[in-house]
Amino acid sequence: MKHMPTGIPSFDPVLSGGVPLGSVILLSGGPGGGNMEFAYSSVLSHARTKRGGKQNSADNICYPEEIIYFTFTKLESSVRREIELSFRADSDSFDGTVRFIDLSKIYFDASVVPREWYSKTDIVETLRTRHHESESLIGELTKQLGTIAAGSLIIFDSLTEIATQAATESEWRQFISFLRGLQRVSKHWKTTYYLLISDSIFEPRRMAEIKDCCDAVIDFEWEETGGRRRQRVMFIEKFRIVMPALEEQDFVKFAVRITAEGGFEVSNIRMVI
Repeated sequence: MKHMPTGIPSFDPVLSGGVPLGSVILLSGGPGGGNMEFAYSSVLSHARTKRGGKQNSADNICYPEEIIYFTFTKLESSVRREIELSFRADSDSFDGTVRFIDLSKIYFDASVVPREWYSKTDIVETLRTRHHESESLIGELTKQLGTIAAGSLIIFDSLTEIATQAATESEWRQFISFLRGLQRVSKHWKTTYYLLISDSIFEPRRMAEIKDCCDAVIDFEWEETGGRRRQRVMFIEKFRIVMPALEEQDFVKFAVRITAEGGFEVSNIRMVI
């Protein structure tokens, strides 16, 4: 089986080198839980590997053809600056290695946010290209995905902003259909997806539907450890193909720490049932 490394040295050995190619992975967590830092560390690690040209030659390891970072409300400069300052990265770490695709204009066009807050185009151009349909963001996202090379790593920052636009039941069904289609085509494209989501926003039924559309669900949360101390924990809720091997070794729940030098790091906790 071909694997794509996450780029997190303390986690990839647990996964036999990385995640299976073509995996749709939901990174679910609350504020500060670590799901964002997981994605950031992975992107930065792959960017450095791509920039340095040093890639593992193992037969079962495949590095991404492209690294694509989709944003729906954030600026590219904000994401880059946050990663650079958090993990002491060089300002040119992403030049020529990571392609940012900003769909914030489509997102905000369908909102009440004043045009001058997010766009410098004149009113005539804005009205000509304005989209009011709730599925327009998904439509543009689908078009962009079709232009990306097979075998890539793609990050959605974040799925929350797409899902919360599905206000009616019909719009929600469209959103779920998109996820199921993505999970299906990812196997043909051999492309890996990280879908960031804020888990506390959705009601349980809808969150369960989202999880059902993904190959893997990794939850990030805070856990009380006693003495008024808290520990970040990463819990693998499901991971198709990989889960049986993880449970055989009791590798299901991990302690997590985030440092400026090492980025996102994990250490295994033997699950006690």
